[in-house]
Amino acid sequence: MKQNLALIALVVANYDDAIAFYTGKLHFTLLEDTVLSETKRWIRIAPPGSTGTCLLLAKATNEEQKSRVGNQTGGRVFLFLHTDDFYRDYQHLLDNGIRIVRPPSIEPYGTVAVFEDLYGNLWDLIQPETA
Repeated sequence: MKQNLALIALVVANYDDAIAFYTGKLHFTLLEDTVLSETKRWIRIAPPGSTGTCLLLAKATNEEQKSRVGNQTGGRVFLFLHTDDFYRDYQHLLDNGIRIVRPPSIEPYGTVAVFEDLYGNLWDLIQPETA
C-alpha cells in the first residue's frame, strides 16, 4: 500500500487576503484557484520548490469555522516549514514584516523559529539537522 498526505485545509477569513499573504510575503506558489460557486473556491498553495503536500485555503462559512480562523490548534504550532537555508528565509520573514513569536534557536532537531501567519496561526521555520 502506498499513501501520501496530499492537502491540509487551512481555514481563512478571506480568500484574496490569504492568497496575497502567502504568495506575496511567504512567496508560496499559487497552484490552483478554481471557482466552485458564488461563495466557494478551490485554492491550493505550496512553498517554493515543494513537490509534496500543499495547503487548501478554505474560507470559513459559519460561526464555528470563523471561530477557528487563526487558532486551528488551540495555540500550538500548526504548520512546520522546512528550509534548506534557515537564515536566508528567516531574514525574508523579517524583511516582509512577519511577526516572529520565538526567535531562532538551535535545537537537537535543527535551527528553528516560530512565526505567525496573517491570522495568527503559528508556524515553525526549521532547517533540520542533517545526520
